Amino acid sequence: MDWLSIMAQISGTNDPVTYAIPVFILLMVIEIWIDLKEKLQLYEFKEAAACLAMGLGSLVINLFVKAFYFYVFWKIYEHTGFFKEQLSFTVMGWVLLLFADDFSFYWHHRLSHEVRLLWAAHSNHHSSQDYNFAVALRQSWTEGFYKFLFYAWLPVLGFHPLMVFSMVSISLIYQFFLHTQVVKKLPAWVEFIFNTPSHHRVHHGVNLQYLDKNHAGIFIIWDRLFGTFEPEGEAVVYGLTKNIDTKNPVKIAVAEFKALWEDVRRAPTWKDKLKYIFYPPGWSHDGSSLTVKEIMRRRQKSGDNHHPSTA
Repeated sequence: MDWLSIMAQISGTNDPVTYAIPVFILLMVIEIWIDLKEKLQLYEFKEAAACLAMGLGSLVINLFVKAFYFYVFWKIYEHTGFFKEQLSFTVMGWVLLLFADDFSFYWHHRLSHEVRLLWAAHSNHHSSQDYNFAVALRQSWTEGFYKFLFYAWLPVLGFHPLMVFSMVSISLIYQFFLHTQVVKKLPAWVEFIFNTPSHHRVHHGVNLQYLDKNHAGIFIIWDRLFGTFEPEGEAVVYGLTKNIDTKNPVKIAVAEFKALWEDVRRAPTWKDKLKYIFYPPGWSHDGSSLTVKEIMRRRQKSGDNHHPSTA
């Protein structure tokens, strides 16, 4: 398979996101109309523009990143693909892939919050203090370089690479609809099984009880199963524990990498340097900043469960 055919496979009419773009635009227009009518102040023009710029940059960069991983997945599929006949483009294959993809997304997403280097790539999606459909497009420019490693086991089993990349796109489309404050809680059975706007608002919150919760893509069952679920309660405060004051998409993309480099540079030992890279965000060799678990322990002792001032 040559590179031209690879690019054709993962772009254009083969990518479900292509068909979803008009829906994204329509929903943003409707949300803005509701925002203006109800005076909810959900949108700030420069912030929304920064989100759209991040989305466009991610789209261009990830086209080439996805082409590379499609080639790798194709080679894996060709040489292994243990259950090709049972899984490739069969009804059973699509059903199993829905859950296998979502399981992969959960662990990719969770570790992106628990490993500082991965957080540096993922954090720009959380860096807006607004929460609306535009924020859904505030995608990382670097996350794709490692994200697909979490899906590499799928072609080994025998899921065709085109199926895998299509399901990744379907999950991305689903997650767009989660980024809104207009939709409140859905029926109880939906909230129990699926990721919803309510659950994902929690994920974007910096309230102490919301930090590192609800990593789900489509199904909230993984968070319930692995102990990272938190229902929406008090009003959500959006953004980062240390917000960045910029609307420049380049600065947004590199902000946490810059902060990470500064921490690594000032670390006194090589062991500490590695800990800054691979330990959770907030870890520090001198206690000047705290991880979520450290904050949780201290705040529980003091009885303060609100927005953390140190992280």
